[in-house]
Amino acid sequence: MDCSRSVGPAVPATVNCSLSRFWPLFLPGLLVAAGLPALAIDCPLARWCMSVHCPGEVSKLLGFTEVFGHGLGVLLIVLVIYQLDPLRCWALPRVLAASLGSGLAADMIKMLVVRTRPHCFDFQGGVLASFGGWFPLARAGSDGQSFPSAHTATAAGLAIALVWLYPRGRWLFPAMAVLVACQRIQTGAHFLSDTLCGGAVGCLVAAACLWGGPMARRFDRWEREMGAAGYSRRSS
Repeated sequence: MDCSRSVGPAVPATVNCSLSRFWPLFLPGLLVAAGLPALAIDCPLARWCMSVHCPGEVSKLLGFTEVFGHGLGVLLIVLVIYQLDPLRCWALPRVLAASLGSGLAADMIKMLVVRTRPHCFDFQGGVLASFGGWFPLARAGSDGQSFPSAHTATAAGLAIALVWLYPRGRWLFPAMAVLVACQRIQTGAHFLSDTLCGGAVGCLVAAACLWGGPMARRFDRWEREMGAAGYSRRSS
């Protein structure tokens, strides 16, 4: 199977330019700005989600979408692209970096601040009581690693990378990321502000992988070299 490309990416240049102007700064800034007032409704929303039973079909839908924000789900999607769309195999390392890199970045931020997950929080003392000390590293355990949502960061990074690769999915893939965020809130795994900030992390990491900066230039160079090598093999 030939996974190389001979002439640049399969994504139209106009789509890339439009996305590169929109995503890198505006959307992450908007998500972080929304995360601050979201603190005011974090606790009421979390209590409501855990006390009101979600309709069965909606709960099943949200449960299924969680895979879009999980590392194993990312690997499955990459495998599907590899098998069904070999002409875009050149983009798979960048898709992996944008998605798994986003989740890893969120996990690193979790090491800097303690925040109790909603399902472990007693809701006494208001939203600020959900935050603990600084630089806990891994001592807080999973129950103290609510901020930010790594699932949402992974889903956001994956959604942006897939829109870059398949522009016709510009509504489908972000909608999947939103459903992942909803699933994390509905199950009490994260507060609303955790998912908004997680989405911002995913947007920033994906932008670094796709447009500008040392990482994106390295991918550009690697993809050009891979394409040239593939062309040489076909010509020989």
